[in-house]
Amino acid sequence: MEKKSLKNQETFVSEEEKTLVWENVQNSFEKNFGTEVYSSWLKNINLLKEYNDYLVLGVPTRFFRDWIVSRYLDKILAQLKTFKNSINRVEFKILEEHKINSQDTFKIDDFNKVTEIKDSILNYNRLNPNLNFDNFVSGSSNEIALSSSKKVCEQISRYNPLYIYGGVGLGKTHLLNAIGLELDKKTNVMFISAERFMYHFIKSIKKNDMVNFKDFFRKSSVFIIDDIQFIRGKEGLQEEFFHTFNSLIDKSSQVIISADRAPMKLDRVQERIKSRLSGGLVVDIDAPDLDLKVKIIKKRLEDIQSQFKESSNISDEVISFIATECKTNIRELIGVLNRIVTFSRIHKKILTTSDCKNILKDVFNQAKIITVDKIQNTVSNFFNIPIAEMLSQRRSRPLARPRQIAMFLAKKMTTRSLPEIGRRFANRDHTTVIHAVKTITRLSEKDDEMKKNIDQLRSLLLEE
Repeated sequence: MEKKSLKNQETFVSEEEKTLVWENVQNSFEKNFGTEVYSSWLKNINLLKEYNDYLVLGVPTRFFRDWIVSRYLDKILAQLKTFKNSINRVEFKILEEHKINSQDTFKIDDFNKVTEIKDSILNYNRLNPNLNFDNFVSGSSNEIALSSSKKVCEQISRYNPLYIYGGVGLGKTHLLNAIGLELDKKTNVMFISAERFMYHFIKSIKKNDMVNFKDFFRKSSVFIIDDIQFIRGKEGLQEEFFHTFNSLIDKSSQVIISADRAPMKLDRVQERIKSRLSGGLVVDIDAPDLDLKVKIIKKRLEDIQSQFKESSNISDEVISFIATECKTNIRELIGVLNRIVTFSRIHKKILTTSDCKNILKDVFNQAKIITVDKIQNTVSNFFNIPIAEMLSQRRSRPLARPRQIAMFLAKKMTTRSLPEIGRRFANRDHTTVIHAVKTITRLSEKDDEMKKNIDQLRSLLLEE
């Protein structure tokens, strides 16, 4: 009788598939990863719970989890699928932190739908202790955003919502994470990316479980959502976000949001959402100036020296060179620095700027920021026509051809999709962009003048 009762409750294990024998899985890990990797890392993984499509695995520490996820997760998942093909993801519990007790922590009754959402979110959206206010390097480009973030921590709902926007790799997520860490000490914080919010929204619809979804996301005292631009074009998700946002504001919860652009510039987002997002404090983070880049490099070198207990041997001249040449964002600046430091260690030499130019020649040749706006302005100036005319609906040859060239360059020199490019050209359809690309490709192959114009425009865009 007891067995029948358990069978009814344990809906998370498929009746058609054989449950995993973890000892066999571990043997396959040792065989496929090698004894050294297995003994050092994989041997320490324990199976805590098995579901139809995923596993909950236990690891000793946070460091173990991060190391395994960053280096072996894809291969582990592939290996698990050879035992049970329905598995499509794994989640990790840190045993030292949770002190797992099989008799109470993993009672079947505890695994209701809200807990499933909670555990999944925690696995993907843990606050990173390294992204705090202490190690956020401030400068003129981000000081207002930093100051506003600290004010929110001192007085919840002072600015509600707080909306931080800026380009990729400029520190938005760092600030959101720092706010979360600070407020998590005293209140209930929800920190999630818009992408994960969308994932749980879709999953809840499929499971007919929207009630628990709504309850879970609307109960936090502080709701932090990263990269809100990912909700664009998704009407159902926007509807749910709108009501979640209103519910949180109504109960005086603090809402903090980041995006890659200002609220009113979010394309394919409902006007009422853009209006709500604009109703609090909107601050931006600009690209770092030379001063800030130098400060960031020096701070990173201090961190490396502290971590590895050895001098980095990077001169002020090289620091200045890296800061001057890196014209993209902070994330890429750190990547370039890591490359220089690694080269210096391997070859045990103090690098000159000449060495750096050689090491980074491929990076700096590609590190130009090309945007659709930049292309449109460059093309309109090149052909000496007003940009408004070029983007207009007029189809005369003196306007249509430059417009097609601008679309062609936007497709070739940016990562924007065809529909996005069409929207930037006065909301034209993506098929218009396809036609423009085909036309200019054909003409540049046959017409020397067209080829010359394209080459000159490319050079202008890359030189600026």
